[in-house]
Amino acid sequence: MRENLVFNIQRYSLHDGGGIRTIIFFKGCPLRCPWCSNPESQSFETEILRKPSLCIKCQSDSCLTCNESPEDCPTGALELIGKKMSIEEIVNEVKKDMIFYDSTDGGVTLSGGEPLAQGDFIVDLSKRLKELGINTAIETTGVGSWDLLDNVSNYMDLFLFDLKIMDNSKSIDVIKADINDVKTNFEKLIKKGANIIPRVPLIPGFTMDADNIKAISDFVLSQNLKEIHILPFHQFGSGKYTGLNREYSLKDLKPPLDEDVDKIKQYMEAKGLTVFVGGR
Repeated sequence: MRENLVFNIQRYSLHDGGGIRTIIFFKGCPLRCPWCSNPESQSFETEILRKPSLCIKCQSDSCLTCNESPEDCPTGALELIGKKMSIEEIVNEVKKDMIFYDSTDGGVTLSGGEPLAQGDFIVDLSKRLKELGINTAIETTGVGSWDLLDNVSNYMDLFLFDLKIMDNSKSIDVIKADINDVKTNFEKLIKKGANIIPRVPLIPGFTMDADNIKAISDFVLSQNLKEIHILPFHQFGSGKYTGLNREYSLKDLKPPLDEDVDKIKQYMEAKGLTVFVGGR
């Protein structure tokens, strides 16, 4: 029985695909975006997340240096991130929410991490969900082989496709993604008739400069798409880095000002795009 690491199943979500949705978060991502709000999603291995606020220092000076197993922690300050689940186990969880999909035009969204990094497991899961008549979306960076993406697209109702840094050398240097490969996958999906909503994280100092916003806008318009979502940076996940005992390089970065987000929105709208701003 094939299994894959899942680090969260979020129910009753009102974002990421329409209607009430169940979001399956897979563990593992080939990228290293410095602004990642889910750092626990990056590793392909299970990890222990430590919550200093719950630590009573029963074994050591703090839970960050505790060697106890999560199940032995008396306060729940230690949490094991990542659980191996089979396709049928995931489907059984999803089935619990199907009544909400039917009444709200909702469904399931595959997220991560990067779902494409899970290989054929994602294809087989998507096929199983489609056999059940469940609307299925995927949040992806587009990093992966075309053959895999092509197979996934046969069972996918919606791609929520991230476009981040359009200069290839900068993209490789900052997030470890070849944007030329990403764009090629995007273009092939469009030619195949896939339903795609491009999404742009607005990260000060990384994605918000005028040249990058222009390059993204021009690329989206060249694919005959009109809708785009922009997602302003936030610091909601910063505490997770401490819990994973990792350095967070953007801890002092401030979220973009509303007026700067509005300028980007107005620029894209002037180009002919319909823009939705996430988090408002």
